[in-house]
Amino acid sequence: MHIQVRHATNPTDFKSYDTHRIREEFLMEKLFVPDQFHFVYSHYDRMIVGGIKPVGQLHKLPVYEELRADYFLERRELGILNVGGDGFVMVGEELFTLQKRDCLYVGKGHKMVSFKSLDPEFPAKFILISTPAHRLVPTALMKAADAMPVDMGSPEKANTRTIYKYIHAGGLESCQLVMGMTAMKYSSVWNTMPPHVHDRRSEIYVYFDMEEDQRIFHFMGAPEETRHLVVANEQAIISPPWSIHAGAGTTSYSFLWAMAGENYSFTDMDMLTMSEIK
Repeated sequence: MHIQVRHATNPTDFKSYDTHRIREEFLMEKLFVPDQFHFVYSHYDRMIVGGIKPVGQLHKLPVYEELRADYFLERRELGILNVGGDGFVMVGEELFTLQKRDCLYVGKGHKMVSFKSLDPEFPAKFILISTPAHRLVPTALMKAADAMPVDMGSPEKANTRTIYKYIHAGGLESCQLVMGMTAMKYSSVWNTMPPHVHDRRSEIYVYFDMEEDQRIFHFMGAPEETRHLVVANEQAIISPPWSIHAGAGTTSYSFLWAMAGENYSFTDMDMLTMSEIK
């Protein structure tokens, strides 16, 4: 049993990548396959992104040879966001029920973490984000309504949205993982525009809540020389520290964002102006 490994990319080399190479290096196309874990291990801040859509039996979080660990969370922490039907997560002997948009943080040191849907006809879809951890932090659940929802944007800029902060200094505690969700309002399609970079942290986006025939045009790369990826529902993007991360959809949508790196501050962003984007 293996986990796919993605290595870090030099921003100068990135300029020569064609569409196929960009997708190969930064896009995770299959996140949810019934009753299978799918993971990508990124060398950017050693972040792992994956998913599980449990339809049948209880599924135990596996361990992979690439982690060189006895169990997945031996030296790692885990953020979980449910974007499907109701489900539950077993952490040791403790049971947590997650409805759609509920988030669970699981600290390092837990050997047994398992996932199951409450109704196989409407299975849960758990997005899993893991980062290295050097200290013990208690496992905790946060409901979407408790995630400090903040409305931002304006209709004239087509970017009205609600931001939910789950794992951060003012919410669920972690060692270094910062995680939340943004939900676009009806008829709004632009996220994170004007964009920003944060050279001290890498980031992962997971887009969801779209019809299968709709797409996101995700912009990345250095601010002065951008590229884009066409992203489908329930696909993930790895965003390097030197890259912008922004997007526009053919419909409204939601996306999970998760960060790790040098610090634990949500506001550590180097903002850009529209005149700097090329």
